[in-house]
Parts: sequence; structure tokens; C-alpha cells
Amino acid sequence: MTQQQYVTEAVVLSVRDLGEADRLAVLFSREIGKLSAAAYGARRPRSRFAGAVQSFAQVSLSLIPGRTLDTIGQCEVKRSFRELREDIQLMTYAAFLTELVSELWPDRSPEPSAYDVLMGSLSLLSERNPRLVSLAAAWQLLALAGFHPEYERCVACGQVLILPAFFDSCAGGGVCPTCEHDGLQPLDDAVCGFIDRLLNVNWQQPPQFKVTGAALLQAEKILIEFIAHRIERPLKSIRFIQMMKGTERLEGK
Repeated sequence: MTQQQYVTEAVVLSVRDLGEADRLAVLFSREIGKLSAAAYGARRPRSRFAGAVQSFAQVSLSLIPGRTLDTIGQCEVKRSFRELREDIQLMTYAAFLTELVSELWPDRSPEPSAYDVLMGSLSLLSERNPRLVSLAAAWQLLALAGFHPEYERCVACGQVLILPAFFDSCAGGGVCPTCEHDGLQPLDDAVCGFIDRLLNVNWQQPPQFKVTGAALLQAEKILIEFIAHRIERPLKSIRFIQMMKGTERLEGK
């Protein structure tokens, strides 16, 4: 018995070629979560999917369930985010966020708040400093996935954390100076305060940030290490940003 089609709104996290004329899209829906679907014929010039199934686009979809892979029946672009695909810097930060979402959530595990953070951040990348936008979104996505950084108490001994201290990316929180901290990232009031503000960004009314270069760089270093420990490997998009900027940190203007 053929299953009924279903409709959802989603962000296209990534797209890759499938067969000779098709595409496979990884989508993130508010109601369904992450899912993959085939867009048959999407690589043909006259395909109705050619301009719709593109990375970062917000789309409304009609999907046909399959045994192993759903099929896109209809696809309407709600917001193209074309500007993100046409600017190399914006594209790298957008790819960083979509790859992070794809890694943090398993298939069909809906997280409406994560969808809202992703949409809010993609909308702001071209309007605000993309470096700060992606940093705030990444910290919030990690927290929503259950990886909220702990900097109230030492993750090693449980005592109230007195700054300056250190951050253990493997344990996911601060470590006091009296505990073993060789090789850990420094953590001070400025960095903690900055990360806390990032975690509380309202995407409907985003604030203007004032942050020192040192605090920004340290928050980025901690984030990159934290992500690598949580997903057990570095993100491809972070490596691309590092190569593009010739540095070992997320860069932006």
C-alpha cells in the first residue's frame, strides 16, 4: 500500500549528485528534524527542482515516503538565501552552521528551537558580522543538542569555579587552577561573559556586540575544540575556513 505524501518546511543542509541526473538533499525540518530525500531529475536544465534544491534554501516540500529514501514530489522556495551561495565568505560560514546541524542531530529527531536558530542565523549572516553570527549560532546549537558549557563549577572537582581558570573541551566545562589543567584553554571573565551573551542572543532582536579581540579569539578556539570533542572529528567547513584565511581560527572582517 502506497503511503500518503506529507508536507513540511525545511532548510536544505546539503546537496550532492545522485546517479546521472538526480540530487540527494539533506534537509532540516522544524517538525521532522533531519531527513534525506531524492530530487529525481534535478540536474536536468529544465527540471522544476533545478533552482529550488540548493544549499541553505528554505523550502516548502511535498515528500513521498520510500522504503529507504523519501522522494521530493514538489518543492517551493520560501527563501533562497542566494546571497550566501554567491559570496565565498558567507558561504563558508553558512556551510559551517549547516554541517554542524547535520552532525549534531540524528535523522528524524525534531528540534524546533534548533530550526529557529539556524533560520535566524542564516538570515543575519549577510546583514551582520558573519563571524559573530556563526559563533553565536554554533554555541546555541551545541547547547540545544545537550552540550551546554559548564563554567559555574569545576568539572573535575565540583568546586565553585573562580576565574581565571581553564576550559576542558573533553569534559565540557571549566577546570579550576588547582586541578590538572595542562594543555587546556585559558578561561577568564571576559571570555565567559562573551560566551554567555552569545548563548542568549535573541535572533528576532539581535544585539550589537562589543568584544575584545582576545576574548573573541579565545571563544573561537574553545568552540572549535568543543565541537571536535562532541562529534569526535573536526568539521570539514572549519578546515576550509582555516585554509581560506590562512589561520587556525575562524576569521571574519
